[in-house]
Formats: sequence, structure tokens, C-alpha cells
Amino acid sequence: MHLFSGKKEKEKENKILIEQIILEKYNQYYRLAFSYAHNEEDAGDIVQNGAYKALRNSDTLKKPEYAETWIYRIMLNECFQHLKQPRCVSIDAMQEENGAEAGYSEDHYGNIDLQRAIDSLSEKDKAIVILKYFEDKTLEEIAEILNENVNTVKSRLYRSMKKLQNTLSDGTEQSKYQYNHGTGR
Repeated sequence: MHLFSGKKEKEKENKILIEQIILEKYNQYYRLAFSYAHNEEDAGDIVQNGAYKALRNSDTLKKPEYAETWIYRIMLNECFQHLKQPRCVSIDAMQEENGAEAGYSEDHYGNIDLQRAIDSLSEKDKAIVILKYFEDKTLEEIAEILNENVNTVKSRLYRSMKKLQNTLSDGTEQSKYQYNHGTGR
């Protein structure tokens, strides 16, 4: 009987810990989800689904000291799952998302070219860039979240940054070319 009550107590402690982390880090999880979904409703759904799964599976958390990493991994998996789902989008939704409605434009990261360049990366590379530069995670934390070797994360980050740099500079060079050769005057 004592062993059973100890297990129940641990599950209860895990659930309380997970609830606290989710409440404390909700905005970070939302930003992460938004960086993948580019839509407020979908980002909210991703975070809610991730929170539900984390709480539902709180009994599988082996080491409470890794709870934050464990929840991040769940949220990332929810983001990846969202990307795999087929989407039906109305024209109104597309206009709203692209800011065509009444001149409305909201860019959470401040640069639409950067957002598109980040979106062109693979899921894992995108996750590394977002976690490093938008969520201020260390390389060690990112490696833990993605269940990767730190050196692998470093090399993927380096490659991703080179790709982003090339993508963004190509766009800048193309714009300069168009401007200098009569199409942008």
C-alpha cells in the first residue's frame, strides 16, 4: 500500500510541477507555436494540445528536473504535427494572414523576409534557430530538447545561419539588381 501511495504522490507532484511550468512559460510556448503556425488561433491550439498532452502524460516524467525540457519537446512535436496536417484555407483567411484586409499587417518577428527564410529551413533546423535566437536557449538546452548531441546542434545551427544569410543576401542582391537595372526606379 505504501508503494502505491508513493507513486500516486509522485504523479501528483509531477502534475503540479508541469502546470506551474506551463503557466510560467506559456508566452514562450505560444511564440514557439506562432513561429511555426503563423496564425494566432493555430498557435493557441498547438499550445493547448501540448499542455493537455503534458498534463495527461505527467506520470511518464521520470526526472522532475528535466520537466521544462520535456514540455518543450512536447510543444515542438505539436508544432511538427501541425505542419503535417492538411490545411483548408479560405481566401478571407489568406488575406487576413497576409495582411491584405484593411491594410492590416502584424509581423511578430519584425521581418517578413527573415520569417520566410526561417520557414524554408527543415523542421529541426528551424527549431534550433528559433530556440537559440527567439527563445534564448543555450546550445546545451537545445540539444537536450531535441535529443541531439551538442556538436550536432552547433553544426546544424552554423549551416542554418549560413543558409539564412545566403537566402537573405540573395533577396537583397536581387532587389538591388532590379532597382539598378530599371525595374525598381
